[in-house]
Amino acid sequence: MEMKVAVFGGSGVVGRAVLEDLSAAGISCIALSRRPPDLLGINFVALDLNDALACQACVTAHLSDVTHVVYAALYEQPGLIAGWQNDEQMQQNLTMLANVLKPLSTYNRQLEHITLLQGTKAYGAHVAPMRIPGRERDPRHPHKNFYWLQEDLLREQAAHSKWNFTIWRPQVIFGHALNAPMNLLAALGAYAALQSHQGLSLSYPGGPSGVMEAIDADLLARAIRFAWSNDAFVNETFNITNGDVFRMQDIWPILCDIFNMDAGPAAPRLLSETCYDQETIWTEIVAHHNLKPHSLRGVVGDSFFYADALFNAGGTQPPPPSLLSTIKLREAGFAECIDTEVMLRRWFAKLQDLAILPNPRK
Repeated sequence: MEMKVAVFGGSGVVGRAVLEDLSAAGISCIALSRRPPDLLGINFVALDLNDALACQACVTAHLSDVTHVVYAALYEQPGLIAGWQNDEQMQQNLTMLANVLKPLSTYNRQLEHITLLQGTKAYGAHVAPMRIPGRERDPRHPHKNFYWLQEDLLREQAAHSKWNFTIWRPQVIFGHALNAPMNLLAALGAYAALQSHQGLSLSYPGGPSGVMEAIDADLLARAIRFAWSNDAFVNETFNITNGDVFRMQDIWPILCDIFNMDAGPAAPRLLSETCYDQETIWTEIVAHHNLKPHSLRGVVGDSFFYADALFNAGGTQPPPPSLLSTIKLREAGFAECIDTEVMLRRWFAKLQDLAILPNPRK
């Protein structure tokens, strides 16, 4: 049977990377989201996952023959961080997945596999210091999380279906998507462009940084596809990281080199409070560098809030580490890795080539 993949949340960082990977591999795919992904040549269907009738109509019209589903859709409340423990947000994320699974179970007889995304918050890192390293076999951390609601629904549906699933827990994801709520790449690039255009240094805006891990969105996309043909991934959960660690302050010189800027002295600030009101400056940057005509908010979304959290803005002590074991993934046969510095240079070069960010050396 020919593979056909439906990617829900196709306009997001993970969804876009999966679509690009599938297209490069010659695999038929369709993107589903409220707005189209920033990716040319993709089969796209606009869909609001909160609308159960629209989801049913979409499945019957476009998805009755899909063999694989990647569910990378996500609802985040404005301001981001507070919503992570909000019951309404949790229920909405559950409803969105339910609106997909119900019609797929009724109208699709070809489905073989569903991919579901979680993250490091599964280990409670956002509410308390987590056990190091986070392992997939650990008991569920006792905090409310829509991950558990979605996972319980997925497992319940799988028990009565012929398809199987894989759940992924990536670390901080680096990739491209417009107007995304958790896109550190866009926040870093926009901050650098705003500073540079005003003749300012790329001052570090955060507090003492802790040890962190990243995951390249392209590497994650390849792992997702790898899992589909490997029995070790059937109905299992996997952490995934680049394979190295870093501290934000330690990679700051690398970022300064990428953007061709001086670091200057550290200048603690909340990017969410000081950057969103610089739309006029961003408009000047777009015109000066002939960038695609996206607004600052259109490029960054709520990601300045995300950057503040990862930078430990306002903090006086390094935050507790949130590090994951990837032994299970390697034992299952996927051993790809990437140097995070190499990843950063590649992604920022790509965003410059896409005319999303200015090239500081032109």
